[in-house]
Amino acid sequence: MYDKTVRRRRAVLALLVVSSLILLTAYFGESAGGGLHSVQRGVLEVVSPIQEGASRALKPFRDFFGWAGDTIHAKGKVKDLTKQRNVLYRQLVAERGATQENARLQNLLGLDGNNGIAAMKPITARVIGSSPTLWYATVVIDKGTSSGVRAGMPVIASDQDNGGLIGKVTNATGDAAQVTLITDHTISVSARVIADRTDDKPPRNLNASPTGIVQTEVGRPNDLVLGYTTRNDDIRPGDSIVSSGICSARLTGVYPPDLPIGTVTSVQDAGTDDQKVNVRPMVNMRRIQFVQVLSRRVNANRPTGCQR
Repeated sequence: MYDKTVRRRRAVLALLVVSSLILLTAYFGESAGGGLHSVQRGVLEVVSPIQEGASRALKPFRDFFGWAGDTIHAKGKVKDLTKQRNVLYRQLVAERGATQENARLQNLLGLDGNNGIAAMKPITARVIGSSPTLWYATVVIDKGTSSGVRAGMPVIASDQDNGGLIGKVTNATGDAAQVTLITDHTISVSARVIADRTDDKPPRNLNASPTGIVQTEVGRPNDLVLGYTTRNDDIRPGDSIVSSGICSARLTGVYPPDLPIGTVTSVQDAGTDDQKVNVRPMVNMRRIQFVQVLSRRVNANRPTGCQR
């Protein structure tokens, strides 16, 4: 039974192949107006409307699958572009950070060259913490007694624009130290005024280098005040304030002379014994990343030409 079925299928297949060959030979052998060509045209006329209707019916489905494929492809591109953007952003941030650090270090090197800092054996350290309040009265650095840092040593630093005195070490452990900034109410620095006379207005008196004490202004931790000046002191906005050191044979100054502290911003009640000299710190205390601890006193921190 099985063999008979197989033989029947083979005979049908052979018949179909032979018929197809005969039809193809006749089709290509007759003219365009022949019977087979007429049959082909008739079939197309019948089938074409059916194909067009099926195509229109299936078009929304084709569009949907095409949209889905494009959406998936677009999401993949967006994901790749987002990764590239994040990588480039991190690189940009790192480059900007390196540029800012370089600017701060360059300012510190400028202090070394202009103020004889090298003789004071500066110890460079990085700021690793700051006081958690708005006052920013202290910072913590990553060098301590194991590196030669001791309490009482003056500290200088720089932001991107300027460098100068920022405070002193008030506590030190093996590998860290606390620096109290000059914006803290417990810190006071002996200072003098360097006049900046860019105008033609003559000074009011002969006291060309007034001195006083720099302290923070009560209630305004980011501003300083030069106190203990007199009516004879000619001080104007734009004048520079630097540390004066200490001129005494019996005392030793904490801060070396001639370190930049700030710039005079205004003078209230000028020409009186109650004049108030407002000073903007030279260094932005919130932008300190590196500091230098001055570990050695030179000439007991006395200014040049001091009469002992």
